[in-house]
Amino acid sequence: MRRIAAKFVPRLLQNEQKQHRLEEFLAKNKMAVVPHPQYLPDLAPCDFFLFPKMKIKLKGRRFDTVEKIQAETQTVLNTLTKKDFQDAFEKW
Repeated sequence: MRRIAAKFVPRLLQNEQKQHRLEEFLAKNKMAVVPHPQYLPDLAPCDFFLFPKMKIKLKGRRFDTVEKIQAETQTVLNTLTKKDFQDAFEKW
């Protein structure tokens, strides 16, 4: 097996080094960083409560216009009770 020069072997960067290199790159290229909040499931209960309920009730249906989709979605939302929402938040 042939020996390879060390400069051709990729080095693994630590997390701090990756962050530092990224910051240098962004500053060098004058790129703005847009802050993005971390995804926290406990802050988005609609992902686990509301959307699945709506999906169940609207599944398999066809709509001709956006207005019909909006009207049916509003109907589904109106069928949800305060207790449904309260139960969803108490489960967290």
